[in-house]
Amino acid sequence: MSDYEYDVNPRWYVLHTYTGYEKKVVDNITNLIASNNLENNIFEMQIPMEEEVRELASGKRKIVEKKKFPSYVFIKAILTKTIWFLITNIQGCASFCGPGGYPIPLTNEEVKRMGLEMVEVGDLDIQIGDTVKIIRGPFEGFSGEVTEINIERQKVKVNVMMFNNPTPIELDFFMVEKLA
Repeated sequence: MSDYEYDVNPRWYVLHTYTGYEKKVVDNITNLIASNNLENNIFEMQIPMEEEVRELASGKRKIVEKKKFPSYVFIKAILTKTIWFLITNIQGCASFCGPGGYPIPLTNEEVKRMGLEMVEVGDLDIQIGDTVKIIRGPFEGFSGEVTEINIERQKVKVNVMMFNNPTPIELDFFMVEKLA
């Protein structure tokens, strides 16, 4: 481990957990931060969720949230050997994702694509009237016209044709991409 260099800037890393332990690992890291004054090293943790449409036996549809990446927690931190050791020894944590368990930070493109950070106004290349394709979530594969953009909530409203009727759908920024 002596030849491995850690980044001095906060970066996003992927933490592999035991099945069903994602929430427990986040809680344990939160306790670790509080008890060891690590607020200046560990900034944020996420368990990305997505909505899924399920059909009930009665024929009705229900939207439920499910984990996008089961058994993984995303953590934004400035890692050191000590913090790496503390986190990997938490109950429910398997290891960081990377060769031999050494953490490899996500690229900025991966962070944006996964929706881990807010999209900056300057980074958004979508405008009202643009045609976008839905690339994530229950309406994946549909395309439609942007009718509203909400920067504060990181949402975009898209009119999608369903049963020959325009249907407005509110989506997160990372769930759509502009069609050329």
